[in-house]
Amino acid sequence: MTDPTQQQDDAAAALVARVKRLMIVTLGATFLALAVVLMIIGYRVFTSGGSLQPGTTENVLRLPAGARVLSANTAEGRIVVTVQSSMGIEILTFDANTLKQISRLRVATEP
Repeated sequence: MTDPTQQQDDAAAALVARVKRLMIVTLGATFLALAVVLMIIGYRVFTSGGSLQPGTTENVLRLPAGARVLSANTAEGRIVVTVQSSMGIEILTFDANTLKQISRLRVATEP
C-alpha cells in the first residue's frame, strides 16, 4: 500500500507547482501591462513636439518699463488685463480666441 504521508507530499507538491505556475503567469501579465504603459508614456512624450498642447499659442504682452499688471481676468470670450504704468491705469481687452487687442481704456483723473 501507499504511505499516506507520501500521498500528502505528492498532493502538496502538485499544489505548490500549480501556485508557482499561477504566480509566473500573473507576474508575466503584470510586466506586460507595465511595459505597455511605459511605451504609451514614452510615445506621448516624444511625439508631443514641445511643451504646448496642440491648438495653444504663446504670446507676449509688452509693457512699458516700470509698468505692472494689477489684474487679469477672463469673461465672455475676452481677456481683460489691468495695468498700472507711469501714464496711469490702463484696461486692455483681448479676444480670447485670436488674442488680438480689442480695446484700450486709459483711466485718468480730472484736474
